[in-house]
Amino acid sequence: MLVYTVFGEAGGPGKTTLTASLAAAHARRGRDVLAIDLDPQDASLSYLLDVDDDRADSDTDHLVRHLIDQPKGPFRELIRETDHGIDVVPAHNALANLDDLLDRRAAMADDMGESFDPTTRLRQVLLEANISDYYDVIICDPAATEGQGVYNAFAATGQLVIPAEATAKGRQSIDGLEQLAAGLEDELGIELGVLAVVPNKVDLRSGTQRRYAEEIEAVEYAVPERIPIRGALFDGAWEHQCSPFRFVEEHRKQQQDREVETLETIKRLAAALEREVDLE
Repeated sequence: MLVYTVFGEAGGPGKTTLTASLAAAHARRGRDVLAIDLDPQDASLSYLLDVDDDRADSDTDHLVRHLIDQPKGPFRELIRETDHGIDVVPAHNALANLDDLLDRRAAMADDMGESFDPTTRLRQVLLEANISDYYDVIICDPAATEGQGVYNAFAATGQLVIPAEATAKGRQSIDGLEQLAAGLEDELGIELGVLAVVPNKVDLRSGTQRRYAEEIEAVEYAVPERIPIRGALFDGAWEHQCSPFRFVEEHRKQQQDREVETLETIKRLAAALEREVDLE
């Protein structure tokens, strides 16, 4: 199966939009897709795919309860089906306190002489629920800042897809992420690979952006596709709380060739990621 985390250290690279776009592209290629939202922000993947109605309900079961080993029911009951062909484990406001909650749970386990690793809880929860029996593709979308949400996503997937803006900041963010990944591999004992770096929101009319895109493409990682800047397309998806594919099909009065070409680029990117793991 194909399992990865979409992550970029720099703000604004289109991380969540790329996650939703790739999830929809995998689904349109006939894959069973699960997206796991680990971002406590209101403007998260759960909002974009319109499954965030319970995020403020303190009585509902949610992902954080499972990560601290206090679930109210089976993990699979957390999964929400969407009409985009994507299943989602929605975010909950409790994710904002995830670091503290996991630290307290680890301290309790230590007092009881039990084993509890805060950084590998998501991996353990997925294994215990046999999630790999049901899905071809699993994508994690954590916050863009370091913390247990990021660590758990990295440990559960072991592979990264890195969106990077074609700017000096975007290029530098790749170097920063390399250092973060190396440090986490040593500190947490996890192995991380990079499936792809994706130059995102590239303005091909700008010589400066083309130059930075070329610099990004010169890194040692695979760079299968560039995604051009398409503000109206992706902003429209957020406005209508849907994937970019659904936005073009149902909310555009007249399809625009450039947007259709961009969606084809995202499909090719999804196919390239699937080939990386020989997904049949």
